[in-house]
Amino acid sequence: MNTVTHSTHSDYADTNLYGEETHNLVIGYCLWIFGFSGAHRFYYGKPITGTIWFLTLGLVGVGWLIDLFLIPSMDRAAGRRYVAGPFDYNIAWLLLTFLGAFGAHRFYLGKWAGGLVYLACWALASTVVLAIPAAIVVALFYLYDFWTLNEQVDNLNAHA
Repeated sequence: MNTVTHSTHSDYADTNLYGEETHNLVIGYCLWIFGFSGAHRFYYGKPITGTIWFLTLGLVGVGWLIDLFLIPSMDRAAGRRYVAGPFDYNIAWLLLTFLGAFGAHRFYLGKWAGGLVYLACWALASTVVLAIPAAIVVALFYLYDFWTLNEQVDNLNAHA
């Protein structure tokens, strides 16, 4: 009988070497500067509160200020949760944050089809008729990647 087993996060979480960082405190604080968008919360693997921060401008600034003190604990928790490997979380997040609309993070992760979809949407956006639908598709892909980028990198690192 031939069976295939799939690894889960708990199967390989103990393979992380002590002190091997997946996320960076400095990058977390840089994203916090744009905290009204929830970027730092997405970065540390908190997509629900990241979305709330995005929709409420950081809970009208109050949550954003509180996060100034919470970022170190979020950084430690992300370090315990995610697996380091050949794909760097920080590079992926910087690409998503600053060049994500062009799919740069997708190309970095070797997900060429997804990167090409981003670029194709921009090509469609150059037409007057398709500009708004293409922008909506890019925005939805962008939000999806904000929600799932840590898991995408984690899965690639686990199977590398």
